Amino acid sequence: MISSTETFNGTWPYKPRFCSAAGFQQHYVDEGEGEIIICLHGEPTWGYLYRNMIEPLSKDYRVIVPDHMGFGKSETPTNRDYTLKTHTENLSALIDHLGLNSITLVMQDWGGPIGTAFAIRNPERVSRLVYMNTLAGYGEVPKEVTRIRDSEWFTWIGEGLETGRTEAVLRNAGSTVLSIMKRLGFSNTNVINDTWIEAYSAPFPDYESSIGAYEFPIDAYLGRIADYVIEGASDLKNLTSKPAILIEGLEDKAIPPEFAIADFKSLWPSSPVIELEGVGHFCQEDVPRILVACIQQFMQSNR
Repeated sequence: MISSTETFNGTWPYKPRFCSAAGFQQHYVDEGEGEIIICLHGEPTWGYLYRNMIEPLSKDYRVIVPDHMGFGKSETPTNRDYTLKTHTENLSALIDHLGLNSITLVMQDWGGPIGTAFAIRNPERVSRLVYMNTLAGYGEVPKEVTRIRDSEWFTWIGEGLETGRTEAVLRNAGSTVLSIMKRLGFSNTNVINDTWIEAYSAPFPDYESSIGAYEFPIDAYLGRIADYVIEGASDLKNLTSKPAILIEGLEDKAIPPEFAIADFKSLWPSSPVIELEGVGHFCQEDVPRILVACIQQFMQSNR
């Protein structure tokens, strides 16, 4: 857990806020006024991933960026389940605590399944859906499309489970975080410096603190998310009736772009898909200005 006052040499200048509604200290940023945007991160990052997007978006909107349990400045309890269900319930508790409605969800990596699970269960509280190198997970994807389990990332996860390599790398994320991100499809090495490394390594000082970084991919690879995902399948009309957009970096090694696009188009066949050449899984690090412009235009077009 990072110190609440840490700014990483001014690159994370946002006021820290905390909520204990879910039974742990969850950190979040809350900047600006207006319609609500919630930005959700994934593996193995935290709100820092959105550092270059918060300020421009908060000029016109209220931007909330939570850190999931076990990530960023949020607490890492050792007696909790780190599952899709738990992370979704944590998000729901934060939203209830803040009394938020008419939410636009901006989701990347695990932010997609978490945000979608929340939207399906609380459709009256969500207005728009922005997917970025992630997926909803409810689409009918043709069999010939490369499956997620066959991506470079999940192939690596599976091959290392029996040998213990996967656990050794992910449970030492403080020293391996850059390697993990590269395996997922991190592209923009120009942003890397000592401060960047420190910011992404800081949440994981030891084995115990890296539990979230380990459990996210294991939850998916072992299929533990299936039952919770299936629970929401009966309410897809409430989901697919909402305006949605997919912004897809095509150098993603975790979620095959063709799979993400097929999943999205199956659910929202008439909604926009923006394909970004040379952009990786962590699109916020590659093209934050383009993402901000796309989000702003999408929101203005769907009032």
